[in-house]
Amino acid sequence: MRRMQKHFYTAGLWFGLLLLLILGGCKSSKKVGTVATGTAKVHQVFFQAMEEQALHYQTLTARLGVEINLPNFQVNSTRVDLKMVKDSAFQLSVQPLLGIELFRIEVSRDSIKVLDRMNKRYLAENYESLRSQTPIAFNFYNLQALFTNHLFLPGEQMVNESLYSRFRLDQTGSTALIQVKDPIGLRYTFEADGEEKLLATEITDPKRQYRLRWGYADFRMVEKQIFPQLMTVEAFKEGNAEGNIQWGFTRMRLDEPVKLDFVIPAKYTRITFEQLVRTLKNLNA
Repeated sequence: MRRMQKHFYTAGLWFGLLLLLILGGCKSSKKVGTVATGTAKVHQVFFQAMEEQALHYQTLTARLGVEINLPNFQVNSTRVDLKMVKDSAFQLSVQPLLGIELFRIEVSRDSIKVLDRMNKRYLAENYESLRSQTPIAFNFYNLQALFTNHLFLPGEQMVNESLYSRFRLDQTGSTALIQVKDPIGLRYTFEADGEEKLLATEITDPKRQYRLRWGYADFRMVEKQIFPQLMTVEAFKEGNAEGNIQWGFTRMRLDEPVKLDFVIPAKYTRITFEQLVRTLKNLNA
């Protein structure tokens, strides 16, 4: 059991660092620069078509089958239950054995909370507090967009007509690349097909040493809407693959009543973000 605990902590650290990279450039106090090409009409028609193709929902629930492939560490399958209330919060319940919850993670508009049931401890941090511990700023709406196959603009809540011109749009044949840079130089590249479906989001650092790709595949009908049933997050360093996490959606439901419970037991010990990272690093040593 301890070995499994170490494996899941190691995977959690890796995935957490990926999320930090994803959200690293989302500074709400600054504006993203305009890098548009083409005419305003082209932008409007294309982005409106993308919005029509994107998932429309108020709540989302699903069971995820997660696979983790890292150097010297693999998990073939583990169960994660997802609950999401649009523009409010979402929860991930990690249940690797017999439906027994090991972790519960809740991400909301202003905070992140983690329950570590094995060690009877929890983390509860608002983003302002996290900014004092790490230079990375978070944006809930960008992360929500990644999980639901939506285009996003770093630091913004949504992409509307007034923001179309901030993107660079390059269309070649049946594919399109949409690009934008954030204030610290991270480049976001969104890839779409001829039907304006989002196929992948890539994030690259200014020196192009590190790259993260969040890919979407196996598009199927979900309650009369097209949605990818398979998502893969891949990390690259200087062009070399560093590992990936993949999950498939099952039992997916839209717009049903969702209750987000996050009760912290009285005997649980509170830890800080720094303590959690330090523990994970020690387990990964």
